[in-house]
Amino acid sequence: MKVVLVEDEITASDQLTFLLHAIDPNIKVLKVLDSVKTAIEYFSSTHEASLIFMDIHLADGISFEIFEKVKIETPIIFTTAYDQYAIKAFKVNSIDYLLKPIDEDELSEAIQKFKNRSNEDDSLNNQIHGMLQLLKAKTKPYKTTYLVHHRDELLPVKTENIAYFYIDTGVVKAITSENKAYIIDKKLEDIEDELNPEAFNRVNRQFIIHKSAIENIKHYFNGKLIVNINPIAKERIVVSKAKAMGFKKWVDL
Repeated sequence: MKVVLVEDEITASDQLTFLLHAIDPNIKVLKVLDSVKTAIEYFSSTHEASLIFMDIHLADGISFEIFEKVKIETPIIFTTAYDQYAIKAFKVNSIDYLLKPIDEDELSEAIQKFKNRSNEDDSLNNQIHGMLQLLKAKTKPYKTTYLVHHRDELLPVKTENIAYFYIDTGVVKAITSENKAYIIDKKLEDIEDELNPEAFNRVNRQFIIHKSAIENIKHYFNGKLIVNINPIAKERIVVSKAKAMGFKKWVDL
């Protein structure tokens, strides 16, 4: 498979290239285009790409501007840090979206979807128009409070006061900055969708942590990271090699 990346951040394009090769060593990255201008120039000529990965926000504009200048019939998977609720809405279109930092499992699923996709009658231009409308639409706000059970009462717990969420023997718990634990009657995946990605990060399958809770980050073997937080977690928090670069970038924002 031959792919083209439209991405203006070197770390992001390097990370995506790494993940693509980890999923399938036969994937060849033909070109990395870092702007709307260079993308228009490239796609104005014949190219061999069978799939395009395209960031929405580029240094010189929005990638949708590319479609105003050139007609692209190659399938596209968008990569973006845009609002998670908008991302879910975009998925009603046949083009896939991946939220940054990109998860290897989601990337693998998107590639498999591309491989399995059949020819569709929907116009790419109609899809782009629909996505532009969604970008302009007001999105659902992030979760600010969780109403939790505590003895014989219900307590409102502000998300800004939650240090981390984690799965404890099948039960999701929220640990506050005061080290108080509350059971959250939801799946960790659902909680992830409700939270502001600038403040919270799903570092692995077991933990979602608040940026303010991070005490330090230590290098681990094989490119992995260990994250130490406050209050201290009962279990070691390990970030995989695939997620390490994106995680460090998130912390450094």
